Order: sequence, then structure tokens, then C-alpha cells
Amino acid sequence: MSQIWYGTLLRNDKTISPYTIKTIAKLRQSGHKFVVATARPLRAAKKFLESMEIDAGIYHNGALLYRGKNKIDSYQIDHAHDVIHSILNLNPSAFVAAEVDDILYSNFAAERLGPGTDYTLTQSDFSEICGKKADKIIVEVNSLEDMEKYKSVLTDDLYIQISENIIGMIMKKAGAKSNGIQYLASEFGIGTENIIAFGDDYNDIDMLQTAGIGICVKNGLDIVKNHADAICGSKEEDGVAKWLEKNI
Repeated sequence: MSQIWYGTLLRNDKTISPYTIKTIAKLRQSGHKFVVATARPLRAAKKFLESMEIDAGIYHNGALLYRGKNKIDSYQIDHAHDVIHSILNLNPSAFVAAEVDDILYSNFAAERLGPGTDYTLTQSDFSEICGKKADKIIVEVNSLEDMEKYKSVLTDDLYIQISENIIGMIMKKAGAKSNGIQYLASEFGIGTENIIAFGDDYNDIDMLQTAGIGICVKNGLDIVKNHADAICGSKEEDGVAKWLEKNI
């Protein structure tokens, strides 16, 4: 399955264009805050952000919050080992992975989730993470319907959300992008109505609805466009940067 459809800021070659980098720098120089909100772990996001400065980051879809280089909050799964065993009891052949201490422990070749994915092949019982907290648990799915079956094994403090139509992300309910931007808005003294958020995928919908203005890139999913206030150009067209330059 091709995944090049997805993405808000990163182009198909997984780079950020010089034009976008320059535009974001101008935005910050004029006093605005720029925050990255992503389902990626911190170590993966760093690879893409080496060429630009940001004011804060929301990682693992909201499980980890950073202001600059300092972690300011986290919403971790404290019973991750039990959750994974429940998943495997339900579906013994499930492909599962867990983000723990910025390491992806996986019972399958996790490059399938994306080229260049760093991971550690785990024991079948995930004994390495026993007693540890997880930022996120991943189970490979192939549709919304496939994802639904795993809801039955989740505790009340967790939710599962599909990303890129191949990843079911299990996280704490408190660890959502919407909660992340509200927390950071409070840190920066910014009203939620003054937040502009850009997105493309299912896991961006709550953030776009929470922000004062929610914008979907043209290459985003139709369901995300339906929840957005506006549509901007695609990631290949520097849609985010061109919208910012035109409107701010």
C-alpha cells in the first residue's frame, strides 16, 4: 500500500522544503509560536526538524509534550504489558509494537510501517517492557473495521485511533493532539481561539476542531476536510507555508 498520500508538512521524499523552513522562521521572528504535532516519536521527528527551529512539540499523538528541548508533560500507558497480552490473546497473530523510553519494541519487521523505522525485535511475550510505561502501543490494521475489534480489550483510560490506514495507535485518552495544543496554549498565554492548526489524517480531526481555525491540506483525507474550516495547498505545493504567508 502506498503511503505517499499522507502528510501535512513533510513532502513525499520526507523532507521539508527550504521555502517552508524560511516561511516558518519569518513567522517566529514576527512573534508567533510554531508547534509541531505528530504521531511520530521524538527520535523520528528530530530527523525531520534538524533544519528548522520550533517553539514546542507534541509527539506520539499527544503522549509527550516538549517546550523547546524540555519535556513538560507526558501521558503514558502504565499497564502496557497487560494491554499487549490482551491484544495477543484476542489475536495471537497480531503485529504489535510499543514505544517505551524512546525505543520501539516490535514483534514484527517494523520497517513495514515506514522506511527507516528504527525498532528492536522483541521477545514474543514482550518481557522487555514488563513493569515499564509506554508512550504508545501500535497494532497493525488494514481498515477502520479491523481496528474496531481491538476496542474490546482496552481499559477505560485508553483509546485506539487509525493512522495512514495501516496503524492502530493505542494511547491514553488524555494524550490527544487537542489536549496538547490546549496545554501549550496555556503555557504560552495564548487563547485557543488564536490557534491555527493544520492536518491531514484521522488523528488530526480533534486538533482541527479545537483550534480557532482548523485547516486541512489538499492531499488530506476527505473526512478531515469535512471537519476543517479551510483547505490549503498540498504538502507537495508547500500548502502550509503559502497559507501562512498569504494570511499572516
